[in-house]
Amino acid sequence: MNELSMAQALNAALRDSVKDDDRVLIFGEDVGPLGGVFRVTDGITADFGEERCFDTPLAESGIVGFAVGMAMGGFRPVVEMQFDAFAYPAFEQITSHVAKLRNRTRGALSLPMVIRIPYAGGIGGVEHHCDSSEAYYTHTPGLRVVTPGTPQDAYDLLRDAIDSPDPVIFLEPKCRYWSKEPVSFTRGNTPMDRAVVRREGKDVTLIAYGPMVATALETAEAATAEGWDVEVVDLRSLTPFDDETVTASVRRTGRAVVVHEAAGFGGYGAEVVARVTEQCFHQLHAPVLRVTGLDIPYPPPKLERHQLPDVDRILDTIARLQWNDQPAVAGA
Repeated sequence: MNELSMAQALNAALRDSVKDDDRVLIFGEDVGPLGGVFRVTDGITADFGEERCFDTPLAESGIVGFAVGMAMGGFRPVVEMQFDAFAYPAFEQITSHVAKLRNRTRGALSLPMVIRIPYAGGIGGVEHHCDSSEAYYTHTPGLRVVTPGTPQDAYDLLRDAIDSPDPVIFLEPKCRYWSKEPVSFTRGNTPMDRAVVRREGKDVTLIAYGPMVATALETAEAATAEGWDVEVVDLRSLTPFDDETVTASVRRTGRAVVVHEAAGFGGYGAEVVARVTEQCFHQLHAPVLRVTGLDIPYPPPKLERHQLPDVDRILDTIARLQWNDQPAVAGA
């Protein structure tokens, strides 16, 4: 096993996929000789040639439209949108064609393609560079949406996404690109559409994904000082949703908090809260709560720390849950 950053693990996954399958092509803005803004595709063009990894014009709708045609023609394109909000010009292609082609053709055609989107904040970026746009894609039937929280999952999930017969929106948490851990290139045993329990606990379940997985684990360690034993569930797959793993955890603990960077109103966490409440109502000791980003456009870099959920905000939310059959803290 090699210790790799998440960006390096993604690079390794792309390299192995290109090497193992002649149908895999990588393209997008500056992904060729430059290696991408975050160097995720670094060296792939040099090692495999411009026929396998190449630059495109600065036209996201054209990039995804071209990928649709390539997938229909038997290739497995992997495209990069460079930044989360830069993908919006391609949104019509994604929702009207990528997500619907299999249904439109009654299964005669599928689109085995991956759309890589670096997303979320934590890098001091300005607007259009730090959006959390997952709810747009999870609300679109016909798409798989996955996001890694660790370098190992970055490798495993990207390999699985490229192999998938379905179109996959692959959301890469930018602030975790430089986090490191030992990574095995032996494919993991956890299917792409399953959540995992990152830390076991008995008092409350923290449900997180992508950039917030590390924050949830840090919170769980800090919570021991308060006498709380916190379980952390990493969703990994936002759609399809792994009800089995999530509800099994919440039924054990009886309490749950959902954490994500995106704005709270209409956010992905609202769907998670609804599913957990519907399926675990009789086991819950308190309402399922959320810790989210603020309902504002993404702030300037110097104010970013106020936007992002952190350990203190999550601990404060856990404190609002009903403990020892007492009501939640007044005014919290």
